[in-house]
Amino acid sequence: MIFPAQTFEPPFFQFTGHLQTIVPGTMRRVKGVKYVRERITTPDNDFLDLDWIQNGHQRLVVLTHGLEGSSERQYMRGMAKLFSQNGWDVLAWNCRSCSGEMNRAFRLYHHGDIEDIATVIHHAMQSGGNYDRIALIGFSMGGNITMKYMGVMGDQIPACVQGAVAFSAPVDLERGSLMLDNWDNAIYRYRFRRNIVAKMQAKNVAFPGRIDLSKLKMVQKWRDFDEYFSAPICNYRDAADFYWNSSAKNFVGNTKRPTLLISALNDPILSPECFPVDLAKEHPYFHIEMPKVGGHCGFMMQNDPEFAWSEHRALAFFNH
Repeated sequence: MIFPAQTFEPPFFQFTGHLQTIVPGTMRRVKGVKYVRERITTPDNDFLDLDWIQNGHQRLVVLTHGLEGSSERQYMRGMAKLFSQNGWDVLAWNCRSCSGEMNRAFRLYHHGDIEDIATVIHHAMQSGGNYDRIALIGFSMGGNITMKYMGVMGDQIPACVQGAVAFSAPVDLERGSLMLDNWDNAIYRYRFRRNIVAKMQAKNVAFPGRIDLSKLKMVQKWRDFDEYFSAPICNYRDAADFYWNSSAKNFVGNTKRPTLLISALNDPILSPECFPVDLAKEHPYFHIEMPKVGGHCGFMMQNDPEFAWSEHRALAFFNH
């Protein structure tokens, strides 16, 4: 189903998609969020750091951050604060290497990795609390991970998982990589690459000889980086294999629980292929909503200085 796009007014000075992306990410400050951290061991003997807000509620929301993000991103803190104030426990988990400490294993996280989110959900069901409903929310890369998880699991998804909402998810990674190469997306490309290259260098120290850092000189486009680094470190044959197997739009058609993708039409990072409208038209569980404004994981409102429109929208979706 294609949901009618709800209208909201961004702050007057955020008048472009780039400003609606950059300003919330750099200037917004969500106060009053106090996590309790838990470290769990993964099946391959690595670790994940989970940040909880637990008040004894029977409902849990699991938050998954974007590329090179963490539980401390303002969009994560804002969502955690609103849900915790409205009868939900919160679990904001950090992908491998994103919690402030490098992970132990050679491999890192990536857009198509659903093993770790499955581990997190299983842990929450077993030891986090007696939850009768679990909701999933993902942002950008985390939205893609969440949607792929819903599709791959299909009928096998845990009964308590109510559904999912994904914001600004790059559900077609190949086309998304081309968007990052646009001249006006240089600021995002630089930030992502700077952080990821630093992690490649750290892995090279921990696992000598397994990464060929000399290939950094050969990287001209984002796809080159995925060809030389992302694909091999994540056990894919090449960039094409990595893109297809990591793109949520190739899997979400099999979802059996309500799943809502929300992406702004002025998102500067998403390509047209990241708006799978045709699938949503016919699918009984997969829905899409496309507000005109919001940028990439921004969605700030003129008349609400504390919470983003995306946070109110996600809460309303799961409450109904």
